[in-house]
Amino acid sequence: MSRMKSVFTVILCFMFLTPSGFVRAQQTLDSLIISLDQAIEIALEESNSIKVANLTIEKSGYAKKGSYAALYPNISASGSYQRTIKKQVMAMDFGGQAMEIEVGQWNNVNAGISASMPLINAQLWQSLKLSALDVELAVEQARSSKISMISQVKQAYYAVLLAQQVNAVYKDVYENAAKNLEHTEHLYNAGKTSEYEYLRAQVNVKNAEPSLYSSTMAIDLAIWQLKAVMGIDLNAKIGVEGNIEQYKNDMMTYQMSDVNLENNTTLAQLNLQNMQLERTIKMTKYQYIPTLAASFSYNYIAMGNDFKFKWNPYSVAGLSLNIPIFDGFSKRNNIRQYKATQDILQLNIEDTERNLRIAFKNYENQIATYMKNYAAAESTLTMAQRSYDIAERMYELGKATLLELNDAQLALVQAQLTMSQAVYNFMVTKAAMEELAGNE
Repeated sequence: MSRMKSVFTVILCFMFLTPSGFVRAQQTLDSLIISLDQAIEIALEESNSIKVANLTIEKSGYAKKGSYAALYPNISASGSYQRTIKKQVMAMDFGGQAMEIEVGQWNNVNAGISASMPLINAQLWQSLKLSALDVELAVEQARSSKISMISQVKQAYYAVLLAQQVNAVYKDVYENAAKNLEHTEHLYNAGKTSEYEYLRAQVNVKNAEPSLYSSTMAIDLAIWQLKAVMGIDLNAKIGVEGNIEQYKNDMMTYQMSDVNLENNTTLAQLNLQNMQLERTIKMTKYQYIPTLAASFSYNYIAMGNDFKFKWNPYSVAGLSLNIPIFDGFSKRNNIRQYKATQDILQLNIEDTERNLRIAFKNYENQIATYMKNYAAAESTLTMAQRSYDIAERMYELGKATLLELNDAQLALVQAQLTMSQAVYNFMVTKAAMEELAGNE
C-alpha cells in the first residue's frame, strides 16, 4: 500500500509541475493521465532493476574504500592470561648432587599493542587501481540498466498509443456498420432492398463486434505492460496522453546519420573488462618485485604466584623484506592465462562492434521502409476516404450495393492501420537505435 502511495505521489508532483496537469487530473476521475517523460521518470524511480544497479554501485564503492585500508597501518591490541596447572621441573647437577627446581610462576599475564604497515608493495598499488575499475564497471552497468529501462518504457508507451489508435479505427468501423444497418433496415421495411442486403448489413455489425472488443482488450493489456515496465502497482489506474499520429513529423523529418558507437554501453563494459585484465596482468607481474613492510610492537609481561604483579615492558620494531625467487612458474603461467583471456576478449569486442554496426544499418533500412509505407498509405488514405464517402452516398441513394460499400471501407481501414503501424514501428525502431547508441 505504501508503494502505491509513493507512485501516486510522484505522479501528482508531475501534474502540479505542469500548467495543465491539475486540470487534467480533475477531468479524469478514474485514472491519471501521464506523459512519456513522466512514465520514464516514474520507471527510473520505481524500477527494481534501477534500484539494484544503484546498490551495486554503492557496494563497489565500499569495496574500493575497503581496498585502500591496506595502505594504512594495521594496529591491534592483544592480551592473554595463563594459569599454570603443573610447573615445569628442571633437573640440575650441583657438585655431583642432583637437584630438581620448579620453574615458572602460577600466574602469567601478557598485554600489548602491535602495528604493521606496507612500505613497498607494487602488487597492492595495482590492486587499488583494479578496485577503481570495478567501480567504473558498476557505474557503466547502472547506465546500461537506465538506458534499457528508458527504451522499454518508450516501446510500451508507444504500444498503448497504437492500441488506442487501432481501437478508434475499429470503433468507426462498428459505428458505420451500425449506421448502415439502420439505413438498410428502413429500406428493407419499405420494400426498397432485398432480404440479402438486410442480412448482410446485420452480419457486418456482428463481424465488427469481435474486432472492436479485441482492440479494447488490447488497450488494457498494453497499459498493464506499461505499468509492469514502470514498476508500479498493476491495479493503479493510469492513462497516456497524446496519440500515435503526433509522432508523424518525427518520422517524416528524420535524417539518417553515421553510426556512432562511442556511448554504446556494451562496448564500454567490454573495454572496461579489457582494462581490468590489463591491470590484472600488471599486478601479477609486480609479484616479482620484492615487498618491504614495517612492524612495531609494545608489550607488558607480568608473572607471579599471586596477583600482586610487577609489569615488565618490552618493545620491538623491525623491517620485513620478502624477495620472491621461485614459485614453480605459477606467476608466469597466470600471466599467460590472463593474456589469452585478453586476446579472446579483444576478438569479442571486434565481433560485438561489427554486429552492432550491422544492427544499426538494419534499423536504418527498417526506418526507410516504414517511411515509404507511411507515404504510400498517406497518399492512398485521401483516395480511400473519398471512395468510401462516394460509396456511402451512392448506397444511401440505392445506386451501390453493401458489398461495394464494404470494399471501400476495407480499403480505408487498411490505409489507416498501415499509417498508424508505420509510425509505431518507426518510433519503436528509433528507441532501439537510441538504446544501441547509448543515448539516455
